[in-house]
Amino acid sequence: MHTTTLHTVTGPLSHEAVRGPALAHEHLALDLDLKGDGAAVLDPRRHGPSVAAELAALRDEFDLSLVVELTCRGMGRDPGALAALSRESGVAVVAATGWYYEPFHTPELADASVERLTGTLVREIEDGFGDTGIRPGVLGEIGSHGDLPSEPESRSLRAAARAASATGLSVATHAQLGRGGLAQLELLTAEGLLPERVSIGHQDLLDDPGVHKELAASGAYVAFDTVGKESYQSDGTRLRLLLSLIEAGHADRALLSCDISRHGYLLTEGGQGYGHLFRSFLPRLRAAGVDDDLVDLMTRRNPLRFLTGASVEEI
Repeated sequence: MHTTTLHTVTGPLSHEAVRGPALAHEHLALDLDLKGDGAAVLDPRRHGPSVAAELAALRDEFDLSLVVELTCRGMGRDPGALAALSRESGVAVVAATGWYYEPFHTPELADASVERLTGTLVREIEDGFGDTGIRPGVLGEIGSHGDLPSEPESRSLRAAARAASATGLSVATHAQLGRGGLAQLELLTAEGLLPERVSIGHQDLLDDPGVHKELAASGAYVAFDTVGKESYQSDGTRLRLLLSLIEAGHADRALLSCDISRHGYLLTEGGQGYGHLFRSFLPRLRAAGVDDDLVDLMTRRNPLRFLTGASVEEI
């Protein structure tokens, strides 16, 4: 099941309307503040104007056309704020549903069966978030940590796979520090989800080209989605890993983004901002010999194909 129409926070959008690049894994409003220090927060009331201004500037300078916003249940999701940010910036936004990794699981996961969790997700996909009328357009970022998902994480992943198959959406994962991606993919596909409807997250944090090539060869997307987060991994290493994947013939499986997940990453607070991919990383990629067509493939066509399930010929 696939469609070439995206479900955005402001309504349906044809893939043909997305003429410029997409950011495949970002956060525009979230609250991951387990420590109580307020760092891992993007509060729409305080930080929304800065977020909207960055997106609008990227639309003007680089034709940024779409943001895949992967804040889900337990992460401080705010669909209404996403719709306001989308309208203010002029950039389309796809919102998400599902459950993050175990430290952020909501109480509903405690003793719920996979069937019950699947029903929760399908209802939200079909009916929208509460009474907002806003529908999710992707399942993500469905999380696990370590080399194997925990028992609750396994139920969450299985429910996401079943809900994706039932509704025609795709699944984007959170693989903590890049680990456990192959186990995630095995679990998701065991539920009948096609690999090409899966994006395995944070693979640029895993310095293992063999794993990246195995994921890509299966048909899954390989997300290099923390570009610019130098405290986790250098962009030099990211560049080497991505070039290795491209040289192996898998540019059609790569997704790129910055995963802005705290207000300190915003430009107004001295951070790298949502534009780091375009202003810093892509120029380095081009200098290494990657041409504009491959850049367009990785930043526009791949995200659209991932979200819709459309074939190479269709997009």
